[in-house]
Parts: sequence; C-alpha cells; structure tokens
Amino acid sequence: MDPKKLRYSKTHEWASLEGDVCTVGLTKFAVDQLTDVIYIELPDVGEPTTVGDSFGEIESVKSVNDLYSPVDGEVMAVNGQLEDDPSLVSKDPYGAGWLVKIKLDDGASLDHLLTEDQYQQQIAVEGH
Repeated sequence: MDPKKLRYSKTHEWASLEGDVCTVGLTKFAVDQLTDVIYIELPDVGEPTTVGDSFGEIESVKSVNDLYSPVDGEVMAVNGQLEDDPSLVSKDPYGAGWLVKIKLDDGASLDHLLTEDQYQQQIAVEGH
C-alpha cells in the first residue's frame, strides 16, 4: 500500500478503506520504535471495535503496547500469518504485516484520521 494514500491515527495505526472495509496496520515509524516484534495478540473475528479502544497488543523485546482501533466497526478478518511470524509487521508494515480488517459501522469514515503529511508533522512535534 502507498503510505501517501493511507490515513493515520495519533497512536500510529494506519487505515486503508476499500468500500466499507478498513484494513488496519502499524506504521513503519511505530514498528521501528518497537524494534524486534516477538508477539501480536489480535481480536477474534466478529468482535466490535470503537475508535480509540484497544483491540489487541503487540510485544517487542522492549515493551508491550496496546493496538488501538482507528474506526468503529466489526472485525471481519485478522492476519493469521502474524501468529507464526510476528516479524512481518516490521518487515512489511504496509503490506503483508497488516493487522485486521474491520467492516465499518454505517456512517463511519476515515475523515477524523490524519493525512500522511499531518502524521509526519505529528512525529516531528513528538521529537522523533
């Protein structure tokens, strides 16, 4: 996926919308900060998601961090490959390392999320 066409949360998740299905992953910046990812806990298919609420965890050699939903909806798919190879998140954060696919609730959108330029400004403000 082209990072310039994605939308971003302030908690470093990216979102890509196709129809009413949003693919969610972690940004390259986030995985670079985590370093070696060793475990990812993802939700079950069918679980509801709410903007800003945790839907899972990512564990690296440095820390354990929550994963936050950028949209309201219902989990319709999880990336099962991450169970066997969590390093895919680091190797290909905008491709094979995607986390979940969420069917948006009626009326939900990505309008509240940052553009790529806004996200880059946020990283700069945070001092990274």
